Amino acid sequence: MSKQILLNAFNMNCVGHIHHGLWTHPDDQSVNFNQLSYWTDLAQLLERGLFDGLFIADILGVYDVYQNSIDLPLQEAIQLPVNDPLLLVSAMAGVTQHLGFGVTANLSYEAPYTFARRLSTLDHLSNGRIGWNIVTGYLESAAKAMGLSQQVEHDRRYDQADEYLEVLYKLLEGSWQDDAVLADRQQRIYAQPGKVHKVRHHGEFYQVEGYHLSQPSPQRTPLLFQAGSSARGSRFAGQHAECVFIGGNGVEAVRTQVEQVRASAVAAGRTGDAIKVFMGIAVIVAPTEAEACDKHAEYLRYASPEAGIAHFSSSTGIDLAAFGLDEPILARKTNAIESVVKTFTGWTKRRLLEQHALGGRYPVLIGSPGQVAEQLIEWIDATGLDGFNLTRIVTPQSYADFIDLVIPELQQRGRYKTGYAGGALRHKLFGQGPRLPADHPAAAWRDPARLQHANTIPHELRNLSANALNLL
Repeated sequence: MSKQILLNAFNMNCVGHIHHGLWTHPDDQSVNFNQLSYWTDLAQLLERGLFDGLFIADILGVYDVYQNSIDLPLQEAIQLPVNDPLLLVSAMAGVTQHLGFGVTANLSYEAPYTFARRLSTLDHLSNGRIGWNIVTGYLESAAKAMGLSQQVEHDRRYDQADEYLEVLYKLLEGSWQDDAVLADRQQRIYAQPGKVHKVRHHGEFYQVEGYHLSQPSPQRTPLLFQAGSSARGSRFAGQHAECVFIGGNGVEAVRTQVEQVRASAVAAGRTGDAIKVFMGIAVIVAPTEAEACDKHAEYLRYASPEAGIAHFSSSTGIDLAAFGLDEPILARKTNAIESVVKTFTGWTKRRLLEQHALGGRYPVLIGSPGQVAEQLIEWIDATGLDGFNLTRIVTPQSYADFIDLVIPELQQRGRYKTGYAGGALRHKLFGQGPRLPADHPAAAWRDPARLQHANTIPHELRNLSANALNLL
């Protein structure tokens, strides 16, 4: 049976997200991002289209690498201003029943103890529809705004992330047993004291002694997204991630990335299909190919390629304004997104501007509904991808066009669902219940005896991976 395509809408709590300059299009409504109705209307639209989720990106800091200034980011709203994504979820969950929500939060600047409570709260309020996109940050501007002298070195951030996840797993999976809550009015017992356990974590990065403040939510740990594709990021994904978001630069490169993701899961003692892989993509569709091409030409008139490479400059940590149009851009060591630096080394500024003609660098599919559907299917079948993160070009028109024109074509081909499955977000994607599976490292912390034993082991003598506890 052919694989059904998974689909997230890719968005951000800001005006300009990926396709920079398109906020100036007369049909674009992204300037209303501060209004709650903008988000609740979007959530209902996506649920009508049977989207699996709304993936909400986020960034801390500003894009000040290009021209060593934030003038262009302010003028073109290059992810500035940007609001908190987590605060949107409750309202959108309240007007939908099935749509999932993948929210981005930077663990480098979030205390795990309080963040665990926010995740549990959202999982309760959404009835198990919350996911977390794990990021460690890459902007110098964020590090300095948070009181650091400079950004932490790339691989070192992942070392910290490993320990952060260990603390979260202890809180979310181990602090409260499944049967801790009785809510018994007659006995006057809400929660049984013997079923709630203190977490004592004394590590290199975090010192935590306390009880998780929330009772177990439907998923306990939210669905885990991750987007790092460097060697260290891939190792982290293999250990922790359930969904991985990659960029696309041709079928062969994407197939290689998908194979690497699955291999990283196997290397961590999980199965290759334990991770769903999504690629970022943009779609311009109309009833006919000619109309789609006309729409593309219209969008190009509003796009800002320069804003696109200003964004790209911060992704690489390299000021592209300093290069001539045909001067090769050479890689240098930065603490930005390592995989992006490597991928685009040797490109010229002219080539980058051409790639960013629509304001962003994701692949753009243009055509009639049938043509777009076939292209999406070809990507899936040729690469092993599981689905796509669909960017907005003009919002909400891009999503509405896709829902009205492309989804019926995919359904006719048997490649897209015709109704939602029941249950939590994790169950909808994997069909194995709401909780993380037994081969995930988080599962090691569900045993109270194991949790208490781990609490007695000095940091110097224990492996940061929960899987190591299986040897105890």
